[in-house]
Amino acid sequence: MDTEHETTNASQRMRALRAHQRGGPEQLVYEEAPRPVPGPGEITVAVRAAAITFAELTWTETWEANGVDRTPVVPSHEFAGAVAELGAGVSDFAVGDSVLGLVPFDRDGAAAEFVVVPVEFVARKEAAVSDVEAAAAVLPALTAWEALIDQAQLAAGQRLLVRGGTGGVGAFLTQFGHRMGAEVTATVTSTASEDVARRLGADHVIVAGRDPEPHEGTFDVAVDAVGDDLPEWVYASVRRGGRLIVLQVPPNQELAEKYGVITGFFVVGPNRPRLEQLAELLSEGRVEVAVARTFPLPDGRAAYESGARPKPRPGKTVITVP
Repeated sequence: MDTEHETTNASQRMRALRAHQRGGPEQLVYEEAPRPVPGPGEITVAVRAAAITFAELTWTETWEANGVDRTPVVPSHEFAGAVAELGAGVSDFAVGDSVLGLVPFDRDGAAAEFVVVPVEFVARKEAAVSDVEAAAAVLPALTAWEALIDQAQLAAGQRLLVRGGTGGVGAFLTQFGHRMGAEVTATVTSTASEDVARRLGADHVIVAGRDPEPHEGTFDVAVDAVGDDLPEWVYASVRRGGRLIVLQVPPNQELAEKYGVITGFFVVGPNRPRLEQLAELLSEGRVEVAVARTFPLPDGRAAYESGARPKPRPGKTVITVP
């Protein structure tokens, strides 16, 4: 028996969560897969934690690249881990560096023992920072920054409404809005979440079913982090000429025109300087990260299936890799 040959083949394999055809969580299988190899300007990361965005299984980018089917696919695009291998031309990372990052949505993700990612999608993090919290922070934090800075152009002193102010993205919107000097109002679904919203930096809290809707024209900026049918009162609550940013589905243009609101809708992109800023905030303990659940990689399918059930607490669901 050729022991050396067997060892070489084993080193090129890994365990991963994969889907061989389009669908929901029922398509996910924990199995052996080829270990990816980094190309020029890329690194291989030994994954320690991979956060879930439940809707990603409905995205075209999850299943296609430039219109070409790419199954079998590995889901999950938010990760933390350690650099395992460097591609050609990479000099700003070293093997063993602790990192966090975001995998491009049309590439295999991080629900696996290893993932390959371009270096511009990665930032170094302090080894002492929890991998689970780092992975859980990546996409929500980047989304919140882009919504507030690039899309809404939020300025200090403005009045900001965050719909869903303690959720995965909403918690970062509330924290970043407060840090930017805005007067933040957060909506929550229960009185139990009211204290959380205030701890995150909300000046005012609207509890659904208890508090009245705000008056028309109350806010300069509103960001919807909930994603279900956006009620008309949210459009009405933004002053004429103010901005309404939605994160899940495109806004209703008829309502936007009715209330004279400028709307924005976007898909978050990579931003290494902001990833580095996030890593710094995490290392200094200056940002709170909400984690709802964790599942080990072999139970990755169950992790995705959990999206159909109520969460025990607000925050991201994270897959851990031993």
